[in-house]
Amino acid sequence: MSAQCCAGQLACCCGNAGCSYCCGCCPKIRQSRSTRFMYALYFILVIVVCCIMMSNTVANEMREHIPFFEDICKGIKAGDTCEKLVGYSAVYRVCFGMACFFFIFCLLTLKINNSKSCRAYIHNGFWFFKLLLLGAMCSGAFFIPDQETFLNAWRYVGAVGGFLFIGIQLLLLVEFAHKWNKNWTAGTASNKLWYASLSLVTLIMYSIATGGLILMAVFYTQKDGCVENKILLGINGGLCLLISAVAISPCVQNRQPHSGLLQSGLISCYVTYLTFSALSSKPVEVVLDQHGKNVTICVPDFGQDLYRDKNLVAGLGTTLLCACILYSCLTSTTRSSSDALQGRYAAPELEVARCCFCFGSGGEDTEEQQNVKEGPRVIYDEKRSTVYSYAYFHFVFFLASLYVMMTVTNWFNYESANIETFFSGSWSIFWVKMASCWICVLLYLGTLVAPLCRPSPHFSV
Repeated sequence: MSAQCCAGQLACCCGNAGCSYCCGCCPKIRQSRSTRFMYALYFILVIVVCCIMMSNTVANEMREHIPFFEDICKGIKAGDTCEKLVGYSAVYRVCFGMACFFFIFCLLTLKINNSKSCRAYIHNGFWFFKLLLLGAMCSGAFFIPDQETFLNAWRYVGAVGGFLFIGIQLLLLVEFAHKWNKNWTAGTASNKLWYASLSLVTLIMYSIATGGLILMAVFYTQKDGCVENKILLGINGGLCLLISAVAISPCVQNRQPHSGLLQSGLISCYVTYLTFSALSSKPVEVVLDQHGKNVTICVPDFGQDLYRDKNLVAGLGTTLLCACILYSCLTSTTRSSSDALQGRYAAPELEVARCCFCFGSGGEDTEEQQNVKEGPRVIYDEKRSTVYSYAYFHFVFFLASLYVMMTVTNWFNYESANIETFFSGSWSIFWVKMASCWICVLLYLGTLVAPLCRPSPHFSV
């Protein structure tokens, strides 16, 4: 029995069949999902390391409580106080290693159609050796010669990759809006109650968008001053009206009968959220009042107390940031998302209306679940074909690595960045979020206007 247990644990390190021996108490899980979970776990591990490197609090605690701290730092040639292992430059190096890791696997897994090939076995197993490889690549980045040139060049690569990651998420949001409306509209042919569902959800989303803009106008503007906030709120509110009018205009309706207020309502909600997030990320404005005291303007009074405990804000904010990035990575690497980015949509007559339409008729993956082999806890659901594109999966995580690098180091304000003050306001983050808001509107308008210029099934939604 002990020999069998050891063999199972060795197989878990080298492959995927033996994971049932290591996780006998775990429920059944599909091979495709367990693989993505493991890569996500590695991704989270590196994010945590990056956040620690950007934390002044952690650096001070280590300096005070670790015996012979300076001797250890000198021994590993990291500087007198390990300054080479902290700050934005260290995060750049670690994320360089992680990005190279996912990029190599992106090239390795190109054009894999099933899980029986040698390359597919590498993708789905060998987790212990992959962890060693990831650690070696992240550590090796600290030994790159001419660090100054490397950091300057890598910063621009990270900015391009970060914006591409944002662009993919915005494209998928627009695709999700169209898919939602098309799916529920298909149900109205057999059940008129879907009209009520469409109307109710549309009303709720426009209420949220309108209420959010009104609340921001109340709390983020004042009678005197805050001109920039007023202009941005006016512009973004006008964009919400514009996309709503275009979505139901006769010319668009003739080309795209499935276009409606549901999509524009969802985009308006997202525009409202990004506007709020941008205004919350804006550096505070301080002026002198009539008594000569510093007064903060253009922000809610109740929000100022939330930032007093910087460690709490940093911890909660970092957790939320990791969750959002991970969710974006995993949802954007499904087969349907990959097809949508390439312009491949299901035929409208094949749509079956469902409340949880985004998960498909039988869950995310339609491969039969009874293909259980060897380990009773692992369901081999990729015998006939892959459930998702392996190469595209790694490419998204490659871009996410660059996005994490730029976000944690405060984009272009990297020299003064640290995790404790990350959520207290930055012009770089403010303009990135505001630009994302406008790009999202342009992408949605593009899906509406493009068929008028070039009628093609590629743009049909």
